[in-house]
Amino acid sequence: MKIKEIIDALEIFAPLPLQDGFDNAGLQVGLTDVEATGALLCLDVTEDVVEEAINQGINLIISHHPLMFRGYKSITGKDYTERCIMTAIKNEIAIYSMHTNLDNAPNGVNYKIAEKIGLTNVRVIDPKEYMTQDVEENVKAEDIKGMPKWLTAGAGAIGELEEPMTETEFLKHVKKTFEAGCVKHTRLTGRLIQKVAVCGGAGAFLMEKAVKEHADAFVTGEIKYHDYFYYEDSILATEIGHYESEQFTKEILRDVLNRKFPTLRTEITRINTNPIKYL
Repeated sequence: MKIKEIIDALEIFAPLPLQDGFDNAGLQVGLTDVEATGALLCLDVTEDVVEEAINQGINLIISHHPLMFRGYKSITGKDYTERCIMTAIKNEIAIYSMHTNLDNAPNGVNYKIAEKIGLTNVRVIDPKEYMTQDVEENVKAEDIKGMPKWLTAGAGAIGELEEPMTETEFLKHVKKTFEAGCVKHTRLTGRLIQKVAVCGGAGAFLMEKAVKEHADAFVTGEIKYHDYFYYEDSILATEIGHYESEQFTKEILRDVLNRKFPTLRTEITRINTNPIKYL
């Protein structure tokens, strides 16, 4: 199949109109009217990831975080982004990113986080609806046949543990599940944890809504220092690291592609692209 067909399938699952205004999801580099030799799935596009694609003979990289967030007046190789662009073009590799549109999509990033934690009855924290018929001009009628006319998307997710945990048990569970080098959290109060809200990446903007939903705990990748003061004892705020919270996004991409294109070669990168290290 052509790269364009793969992109069309991804955009049916997570339409580009679902991305936030600041974002730059979509095609980053390359041509789409060529046959795909495979897809390499990653969280971040780095020089090592591009080299990995070259070595494996793969001409499509699909990432969660966009390679480019800002405009460029020149491409000279002065930073890793420009070097990735130059190397990808030289080796005829297309780079495509699914960022906040995948965060906001039904069964997207936050549903995967909830699944890994073991939450049930999962729903969106900050919902918005969209019509399946209007998501993209290139969506074919047969692709949305049988789907509800309206689908609920939005930021974050909330659900319940099957059995309540103590705060310490919950924190240890999250640390182990996401292999976090460090788990930051608000002070312990002795509450039991059962209702849990989550948001991948820098998700602290949803903490107030999580409190209003009476969540016992909130799990995200990044929380600002003063947010720990602001919410005091109202919720067990839990910070596990940006990369750690979104690392399973690659599984979502793999599953979408395997369902639609069972013969397509899909590879998850072997490279840990987390730029943050722990001593």
